[in-house]
Amino acid sequence: MVMFFGIGFLLNMLLRMTWLMAIIYPIVVILIIDEVRVYEYLTKPGYAFGMLGDKILSLHAADIIILTSGLVGAIISGFVMKLLRKQGYQMF
Repeated sequence: MVMFFGIGFLLNMLLRMTWLMAIIYPIVVILIIDEVRVYEYLTKPGYAFGMLGDKILSLHAADIIILTSGLVGAIISGFVMKLLRKQGYQMF
């Protein structure tokens, strides 16, 4: 959670896009857990999404906790940046 909070915070400061990491994070997770090539989502979507569903359902509890806490960290960084900008802090 801390790692993705930090990455999200830095991306928010540099790119000034508050929810960028929360949007990118699920894509990164899919690329990590899935064994299907990216182009197969376009050429064979039924097969690719079926394999993705099987991989998601076969995750262990520890994997789910780790991946969920990363998403929570990315979302918290968005809220923190909005709060800091609302209070007048200007990053870069």
